Amino acid sequence: MGTRSEKEKDLERLIPVVVGGTLENGACSKSSFPDENSPSPPSSYSTGKEAISKVIRSWAWKKFITGCVILFPIAMTFYITWWFICFVDGFFSPIYTHLGINVFGLGFVTSITFIFLVGVFISSWLGASVLGLGEWLIKKMPLMGYVYSASKQISAAISTDHNSQAFKEVAIIKHPRVGEYALGFITSTLVLQKSSGPEELCCVYLPTNHLYLGDIYLVNSKDIMRPNLSVREGIEIVISGGLSIPKILTIVDAQSILSPRAGKFAIPHV
Repeated sequence: MGTRSEKEKDLERLIPVVVGGTLENGACSKSSFPDENSPSPPSSYSTGKEAISKVIRSWAWKKFITGCVILFPIAMTFYITWWFICFVDGFFSPIYTHLGINVFGLGFVTSITFIFLVGVFISSWLGASVLGLGEWLIKKMPLMGYVYSASKQISAAISTDHNSQAFKEVAIIKHPRVGEYALGFITSTLVLQKSSGPEELCCVYLPTNHLYLGDIYLVNSKDIMRPNLSVREGIEIVISGGLSIPKILTIVDAQSILSPRAGKFAIPHV
């Protein structure tokens, strides 16, 4: 092959060849310069600023939630207490307003005093007789009789009078399947006469909707576990949805349950 023609040399001068990102004539190629439209990589300053912002937002949110958790029960306590005071005060405050006496809280004090005097009167023989007559009249009414009976059972369940206390003890039974337990209240005992012999049963009330609705189960007294809980503590556990239940429960022997917390209660022997 001979030497290249002058025409080929002239073409090489017009069209430079790129070698290693640099043209043969010493000029840099276009690809070696960054494109103006291409996104620039994020700097370390902007990345650190975003991380600090996220930490501050997370810290502020956690502190805000902590404040809500602390203030919510306090606010609810004051709100319910204020509502109760206003509700009770409304019974007698219209009477004082009609007499021209506008003193806030006077109706509340009068209502509390009235409730105390009713308790003293009902504790007497005359008051018990009047109460019995009133209950007989109310139970004869179609709708009011059911409402009164249900309300009286609930009030008797939390009553401090052991003679009228509907819930005798707190009970734990295996329900609804093996390995699961349910918290209930023993309301009474009975003896089931069978061909194989008598069997001691306890009537256990299991609340299904807070406290005023539930199911009744007849459970063998030997299959009932009695925790070291008073009736009032059991009611608090049911109403709170289990939030107030102790971390450790101890099963108490049935023969030793004769403490003031549950009243005198014994399973009949057959």
